[in-house]
Amino acid sequence: MMAISIPETTINSSNGRPVPLIGMGVAKSANDGNTEKVKAAIIEAIKVGYRHFDTAAVYGTEQPLGEAIEEALRLSLIKSRTELFVTTKLWCNATESHLVLPAIKQSLKNLRLEYVDLYLIHWPVTLKCEGYKFPIPNECVSAINIKQVWEAMENCQNLGLSKSIGVSNFNPRRLEEILSFAKIPPVVNQVEMNPIWQQKKLNEFCKKHDILLTGYSPLGAAGSSWGHNRVMESDVLQDIAKSRGKSIAQISLRWLYEQGVSFVVKSFNKERMKQNLEIFDWSLSEEELNRISQIPQQKHTYFGKMMAEPNNDVIAEIDEDLSFM
Repeated sequence: MMAISIPETTINSSNGRPVPLIGMGVAKSANDGNTEKVKAAIIEAIKVGYRHFDTAAVYGTEQPLGEAIEEALRLSLIKSRTELFVTTKLWCNATESHLVLPAIKQSLKNLRLEYVDLYLIHWPVTLKCEGYKFPIPNECVSAINIKQVWEAMENCQNLGLSKSIGVSNFNPRRLEEILSFAKIPPVVNQVEMNPIWQQKKLNEFCKKHDILLTGYSPLGAAGSSWGHNRVMESDVLQDIAKSRGKSIAQISLRWLYEQGVSFVVKSFNKERMKQNLEIFDWSLSEEELNRISQIPQQKHTYFGKMMAEPNNDVIAEIDEDLSFM
């Protein structure tokens, strides 16, 4: 089976390799089963052509991803580690200056890697609780000291533990704050982005400041505990897919590709993995793009779903921040 070649884009980093525009998200849900299933899915993804893998400390999938990379090397599916682009994220219980370095070192230990290609602050918030406790008690949540945390992130890059650094779920106001003092600016901002939540203003802001916008939940993460079905149930997308002989997922992913962003999509189904990459030899028409642009927009508050009682002032501020548009 021939692996599909995925287009890449450069990021504003002297250290980093180009980013494959489609990555495989490796967030494990209850339906994904044990880590062996996750590992097997990653190996299949490498066979199909995926070279960018997106995980996080909180996902619990750093270890199977690391094992899958070792297996891919052993099977000669890839010739070297440098063929892969690996992203992981700093969880909110480590968003304090003295905890960032230990956190990335633990992630690297889990991944069995000497470095990651990209390290992101997962959410602009601090959790004063140990481990990964869900639902998150309100008393654990506090505001992040972004200047101190970003300086620690810069240290991770200076030490060579991450080739590049960035953020996730940050709006223009928070990005501007980082840019006002950063010695190393963020190169990526990863946020929810799909035809139901198009992030037009945020995309414009990031392009202006040479920050690559990366979309997660490009299909809405339907079937997960935190996702929704609004993308897959969109009448507009269903109609375009039917008329073009494509899947709804392919229409949505092609739309993202034409917005000039990168994105991470998750499927552990081998055939859907392949279909999600088959979006580069055709394009959407102006009429189709115009129809998609007019889809009513609706944000989805992922962080609020992790809270025991999402009425904390900090959570309210995050929800407000997520109204990027």
